[in-house]
Amino acid sequence: MKSYSRKAVLLLATVGLVACSNLSVSNLFSHYSVTNQSTRNALVQGDYSAAQKSLESRADQTMLGSFELGRVSFLNEQEALSLSSLQRADTQVRQWQDKPVISITDSLSSAGALAVNDNLTDYHPRDYELGFLHLYLGLNYIYSNDLEGALVEIRRANQVQEAAKQKREKSLKSAESELKSQGIQPNLGTVLSRYPNAGKKLQAVQNGYLFYLSALLYEAERDLNSAYVDYRRALAVMPDNQAIIDGARRVARKLGMRQDLELLEKEYGQTPVLKDGHVRVIVVEERGVVEAMKGWRLDLPIYDSRDNGTIYSIALPYYTGQSQQSWPPLMVNGFSSSGDLLVDVDAMAQQALSEEILGTVTRQAIRVWVKDRIRKRSAGDDDVGNALFSVWNAVTEQPDTRSWQSLPQYVVGSELRIPAGEQTVRVDGVEYPFTVEAGRTVLLWVSRHGNQPVVWHKQLGNL
Repeated sequence: MKSYSRKAVLLLATVGLVACSNLSVSNLFSHYSVTNQSTRNALVQGDYSAAQKSLESRADQTMLGSFELGRVSFLNEQEALSLSSLQRADTQVRQWQDKPVISITDSLSSAGALAVNDNLTDYHPRDYELGFLHLYLGLNYIYSNDLEGALVEIRRANQVQEAAKQKREKSLKSAESELKSQGIQPNLGTVLSRYPNAGKKLQAVQNGYLFYLSALLYEAERDLNSAYVDYRRALAVMPDNQAIIDGARRVARKLGMRQDLELLEKEYGQTPVLKDGHVRVIVVEERGVVEAMKGWRLDLPIYDSRDNGTIYSIALPYYTGQSQQSWPPLMVNGFSSSGDLLVDVDAMAQQALSEEILGTVTRQAIRVWVKDRIRKRSAGDDDVGNALFSVWNAVTEQPDTRSWQSLPQYVVGSELRIPAGEQTVRVDGVEYPFTVEAGRTVLLWVSRHGNQPVVWHKQLGNL
């Protein structure tokens, strides 16, 4: 009886190492993708109210919970809740960034994670998630007609983008060299903005959606120099996006940048001019839901020199690589808008995981060693004790699948130049009317899930 009591005490002591805010039934015996499944299913179907209720029922006030609630409530037209959730997430991010490099709480959670699983560590947001945090804060401000507030967030988002690029500069330069060795010439955007021509690698690190939205807002604010900088950056990331090409040519012409305009028009043709009696409709269209990580598991029997052993489980997160969901083009007064890619969020998420996986595997190896030391000290040659540890290892070893899972799968953008007046958007069986005066530009924002699109527009003035 004393033997089993000792085992229980040791086991509880192990759990006690992580007796903090990170410890819960869901991250001890399950993982995030499982916990978040009902929210994700509702979002995929376009049931935004059910997705929001699912999140609220979990009462998750963590940084990641704030991310999720911020976007889902925005889709559910609960703008005040969306803004407050994203602002809370922003505060939590700042607190995380202001932490000392080594803190007591981090040390305790890391010790607990080594004895149990990685879900007990504090969540560290990826760079692409931080970019989207500021992007959705910016969209909230745009929706509320607060262009100044939106520009503040866009500037912060650009700082995140620049830091992400600098962090991966060596990797991007390597990708650029590989493309050159294959005879692939740099695209014009990388030349104009002095970006590495890293192809798909650059698209998985830099967010063309952010750059394009930033350029549009600067242009609407008449800050043409800043607008042109971000059009060039967007062009470096997404060189085949016609809306970006049109914006870059338009602003280069306004700025009188003859050499740049000559290069752009030589590559892409003459700059289109808005005809009298026409309007410009900028369509930004979010589609689908980003892939959620799954868990891969391997059970390994480990024995010592006396043939005493137990089963240790290794659990790692992975992406299957879901196919990109296709959607029929939306129509604006009979004009089709299929759109060109602005950002592939799946690709950004997969790139982030590939950068983390070596550290994850290393922690797994250390954890097996730590667990085996605990087993030897507590169970020794006791077969029952070893069996109990096998069960404990099996149920507590869970992959860390935490990520912002309510983000779109990908985003496309297009520019329509159509007759002014009453307009009607037709998308997924839904009609949305709006009016644009001649010579004006409007931002039409659409997010598509199931057959329940979210649609709104904002005037950007005379671009």
